[in-house]
Amino acid sequence: MERSGAGSGDDIRTSGPDPRDPRGPRVVAYWEGGFATHPLRTEGTIVVGRSSKCDLCIDHPSVSRRHAVLRPGPPVSIEDLGSSCGTRVLGQIVAPGSVVTVPDATVIEVGSAIVVIERTPEVRQGPSSEGRAAATGFEDLVAMVAPSPITVLLLGETGVGKGVVAERIHRASPRASGRFLAINCGALPESLLEAELFGYEKGAFTGAVSAKPGLLESAAGGTVFLDEVAEMPLTTQVRLLRALEEREVLRVGARQQTPLDVRFIAATNRDLPAMVEAGLFRRDLYYRLRGVPIVVPPLRERRAEIATLAQAFVREATQVLGRPAPEVTEAATAALEAYAWPGNVRELRSTMERACLFAGAGPIDAVHIQLEPATSQPPREAATTLRQGVQEAERDRILSMLERTYGNQSRAAELLGISRRTLLRKLDDYSLPRPKKKPTG
Repeated sequence: MERSGAGSGDDIRTSGPDPRDPRGPRVVAYWEGGFATHPLRTEGTIVVGRSSKCDLCIDHPSVSRRHAVLRPGPPVSIEDLGSSCGTRVLGQIVAPGSVVTVPDATVIEVGSAIVVIERTPEVRQGPSSEGRAAATGFEDLVAMVAPSPITVLLLGETGVGKGVVAERIHRASPRASGRFLAINCGALPESLLEAELFGYEKGAFTGAVSAKPGLLESAAGGTVFLDEVAEMPLTTQVRLLRALEEREVLRVGARQQTPLDVRFIAATNRDLPAMVEAGLFRRDLYYRLRGVPIVVPPLRERRAEIATLAQAFVREATQVLGRPAPEVTEAATAALEAYAWPGNVRELRSTMERACLFAGAGPIDAVHIQLEPATSQPPREAATTLRQGVQEAERDRILSMLERTYGNQSRAAELLGISRRTLLRKLDDYSLPRPKKKPTG
């Protein structure tokens, strides 16, 4: 069995292959901070539980030591072994001792964990088969995680539509009637981020003339989408981690916690593991957010969606202009599908908005589709690599903290969440002079 244990704080570690990399039919369990897998064979049973003696070990307190038994079938079925937190199939509780059939592509809820059956993807022929398979696997995973309460981490290039995917997950979840709150963690100033996220009490700071609930509280019963979560300051990351673990928030200036009933979906185009190693993102928060990681494929790997998306953007643009949506000709569609889309969905939207203006009242033809000229470099190589971006961000962050602490290296290291020795090493790595402590008066 391949496992990744979830613990607490910096003790969390992962091992084994990524659960999204299928290697034959298998059972995959996801929970907050970890995953486990077991091959799906045609005979025998798979015991699921928290005990290390179980075939599929789920290291989470909501899971009983011997929680359930999965029978590969066909058809696949599951029996609850009298667990304390229950087993659910299609949202329905499985009575202890009863055997329930599990339809294909169905999420099984084992306590607070989710269990899915992953089968070998169909092998397709042709030059774009890899992209189609990636897109199909992505769609299957989105459909599987939507009904569950588990935290989702959306990864992918900038402009791929991670926010759209987050809203899709919300709309297909039991929280669909609640609020979908999107928060851009990189857009709010650091000085305002904590007060906006967690709220504050009257008198907590100058200007706090009355108490104000935070954004997280305002989304009770719904979903909170943390976009660009990698841009969140380290001090705010600590408070977010507490909210994720305890499902409570502490307003600025408050003494008592407020219960928090939201589902979290986070997104980033940054290399979070590299940021963790660089001390720019908390390791424990990373594993709390990485309940189920989903890579949103770039648009060039989802060509079957291009025509549908283009039509949707045309409808939106013409609605603003107050006129009927024009037809998109086959020639225009062919031009769209042949393009590499380095800017992904965001670039497609702006392209179709321009095309609506150029086409006027007539149909949108290929002549109205203005695209960037092809370059000799693939889109991923043309841009600065993620790791280079992480290094630049780390250097800027170090300089910012040293400036804030007037050159006090120990205090700057504390704010950065690293040791003073690590800070000194990084100063040498980036050829930065070791500053002398400046007087604060």
